[in-house]
Amino acid sequence: MGTPTDIVIAATALAACIVLGGGIYETVVVDPRWPRRPGIIQERNGGIVRRRFWIPAHAAFEVLLVASLILSFGDAPVRNAVLVALVSHAVMRIWSFLDFIPKALEFERTDPADVDVQAAVAWTRRSRWRLPLDAIACVALLTALALA
Repeated sequence: MGTPTDIVIAATALAACIVLGGGIYETVVVDPRWPRRPGIIQERNGGIVRRRFWIPAHAAFEVLLVASLILSFGDAPVRNAVLVALVSHAVMRIWSFLDFIPKALEFERTDPADVDVQAAVAWTRRSRWRLPLDAIACVALLTALALA
């Protein structure tokens, strides 16, 4: 089976991959379409409710990430890989909280006819740059798992 540390790191790597998968889905499926059809991201207009995925996915990942760091702290190579994931994820989350989330909420609240399509397209283009940060976290955690 594995030690509890191995299991927690494996769960953390899985959660990181789920977050990356969600980001890829939004980038490939949702983001190319919603700027011209904002109703698809607006719950009141029958659109998707992104927070139903993102809040639990990030909460689970972040709790597991902290647990992985605590459990691996005595093993420098594993700890360092987990720290790389933590830093990458922290950069992505800070950037999201300062830029992406407030603008996303604004797009979700704005009447579809009043959404600035150019601003929405610019948002989706900038949002793609969060994927490499998620990918770094995934690779770092898979590395930590291999080292554990």
